[in-house]
Amino acid sequence: MRLHRNLVFAVVDTLNLVFNEGKYADKELANTLKRDKRWGSRDRSFIAETVYDIVRWKRLYAAIAEVKEPYSRPNLFRLFAVWATLKGIALPDWKQLEDTPTRRIKGKFDELSQIRVYRESIPDWLDQVAVQEMGEEKWSKEIASLNKTAPVVLRTNKLKIDSKNLRDLLFQEEIEARSIQNYPDALVLEERTNVFKTQAFKNGFFEVQDASSQLVAPFLQVEPGMRVVDTCAGAGGKSLHLAALMENKGQIIALDIYGNKLKELKRRAKRAGAHNIETRTIENNKVIKKLHQKADRVLIDAPCSGLGVLSRNPDTKWKLQPEFLDEIKSVQREILNNYSKIVKSGGKLVYATCSILPSENQQQVEFFLNSEAGKDFTLEDQKIILSYESGYDGFYMARLIKK
Repeated sequence: MRLHRNLVFAVVDTLNLVFNEGKYADKELANTLKRDKRWGSRDRSFIAETVYDIVRWKRLYAAIAEVKEPYSRPNLFRLFAVWATLKGIALPDWKQLEDTPTRRIKGKFDELSQIRVYRESIPDWLDQVAVQEMGEEKWSKEIASLNKTAPVVLRTNKLKIDSKNLRDLLFQEEIEARSIQNYPDALVLEERTNVFKTQAFKNGFFEVQDASSQLVAPFLQVEPGMRVVDTCAGAGGKSLHLAALMENKGQIIALDIYGNKLKELKRRAKRAGAHNIETRTIENNKVIKKLHQKADRVLIDAPCSGLGVLSRNPDTKWKLQPEFLDEIKSVQREILNNYSKIVKSGGKLVYATCSILPSENQQQVEFFLNSEAGKDFTLEDQKIILSYESGYDGFYMARLIKK
């Protein structure tokens, strides 16, 4: 493989923004990929995959390269040189890459790979928390799985098409996808590609949504004609799925504290042909109070550490701090406390997170059930989805029923 200077420089520029300026990898990559219209899909793939790889293995590569943060530009090139050497890519004789100790890199890699925090490239504190909560063996398996590149999974929009016809349409656009057992609406791509350019996407035939995330809406057990409240709707991936399960009948109220996310949901709902979604920004407590005891079903897709989705957001490992974990747990308790009041008698509530830590999941549900706010609820069912068992994101969901 021959390295092209402008592509390598694009990688280094993006890493500088992610590592030294605390920017989000996905957003910065999107900006970088707009830089040169002449780049083909292979060039873009090289930039994206290399950036994500170096972000994912930052701790390991930095230890091998013997560099510390903040990374100077020469040190970012050293990280790149480590990546290329371990991939077996011959380094060109550029000034930025001279004196790369190829042999030493491989030796240090073998040595450091014996130690989990380097092998899996994670901060010490996170390793300690996860071992404490999950146990050594389970955590080792889980973090190894979360360090693999996430597959691209689509959710068929059943309001417009079925999975078989969608697969055929994608095949006509030279995209191969296969169905997954036990995930009725899911198609996984055989090769990564930009599906947002397809006619099928423009027609609203699918959304990109991980297979584990696709289990949440059916878990809520909605039926056409119900009144459903999605309390932390964001850009609405699960609201759209609920609309399809409800066949556009009944009402979905999508709430969020961020109005701009709900604007995006409106745009997506229009494309998907989901007509039963109404958005409301949570500007104050009155918005929630008006809905007290009014909903048949309530979904709390709670804000969380995001540790279950590290395979698609590897920079979360470096942005997450122990104090954030404490803060988010108190936010989760507050949300459960407040939003559970929306459920009417006989109604159901699903609490879900994309975290793998019991302290954000089972323990939060337990705490709620033992509190004043949770005294009328009982746990009906829960699912703990680990990446190493499913091959997809780590997720948790609990369904509670109100007496």
